[in-house]
Amino acid sequence: MQAFDILQQTRANVLAQIDGLSEEQLNLIPPGFNNNIIWNVGHIVITQELLFYKLSGLDCNVSDELIGKYRKGSKPEGDADAAEIAQIKALLKNSPEKAKADFEKGIFKTYHSYTTSYKVTLNSIEDAVYFNNIHEGLHLGYVMAMMKCLG
Repeated sequence: MQAFDILQQTRANVLAQIDGLSEEQLNLIPPGFNNNIIWNVGHIVITQELLFYKLSGLDCNVSDELIGKYRKGSKPEGDADAAEIAQIKALLKNSPEKAKADFEKGIFKTYHSYTTSYKVTLNSIEDAVYFNNIHEGLHLGYVMAMMKCLG
């Protein structure tokens, strides 16, 4: 499924954008924004987990704590430390490959329909994979916009 290739490339693009940024830069909330670069990156990871695994009735591959910090409707309530940033970057890099392998193994047997805030209803894991790419492109755009505010 080519959508997984697109997902992996989007993740590579996000990692390239944030490569070399300091902890301070990743945590900075620029004027006019209500979150920061690392929140957007964490949100990308968490949303994929929720769209793929939770809506398929499966356990997510991330902690409930991380889900709570980066899910839709959340916002930074303090700085992410170096350990959390490293965890998010590792998940960003590795979770698409795991999801692709799980998809190919056929573990996504059921799917609970979900209407996104984008007003798109997802009825299958395939719908979720395609929509997730749109969502990740949106947040890559936010990251790029925030990068311009770093000076």
